Amino acid sequence: MCTPNRRPDLDHPVELDWITRARCREGDPDRLFVQGAAQRKAAALCRHCPVLTECGAYALDNRVEFGIWGGMTERQRRALLREHPGVSWSVLLEEQRRR
Repeated sequence: MCTPNRRPDLDHPVELDWITRARCREGDPDRLFVQGAAQRKAAALCRHCPVLTECGAYALDNRVEFGIWGGMTERQRRALLREHPGVSWSVLLEEQRRR
């Protein structure tokens, strides 16, 4: 079952059904909320996740500040948001899938 959430800047619901397929659903969630060098190890858990892209897009679109999301550290997400402030990452993902 997917859970649509409305975003004020989007005209369509954001689907969250990908969460049920995430590799991080199993195990201790605290392992993804670490600091410093431990973030690289935590991000490696995402490497073979089937929803890596959806997770990253969700975190970027929703400006998630903490934790590893989509294999990205907090610093990596902040850098992407600074470089591309007006991007809707979920829309970009959908456009790429259609190509």
